[in-house]
Amino acid sequence: MKQINLKLPENLFEAAKDYIERYGFRNIQELATESIREKIFEKSEFDESFTKEEIELIDSLILKTLKNKEFVSEEELRKALK
Repeated sequence: MKQINLKLPENLFEAAKDYIERYGFRNIQELATESIREKIFEKSEFDESFTKEEIELIDSLILKTLKNKEFVSEEELRKALK
């Protein structure tokens, strides 16, 4: 097993802590490991379809949603995106 040092912006760190509490991860290391595993080993139909700017916009939206705890159901989100 390899150990790494990871620096995060404060807002991403706080959002990660909220995510950990909400979804039952033990710590940031477990969340980071799972996130990397998903990115590398699970093929996503969306990974190659977004521009860098679109990905940054999506990341920003996710962080603001986590920070403000403004979640909606998947059904509501799909309706809003149509």
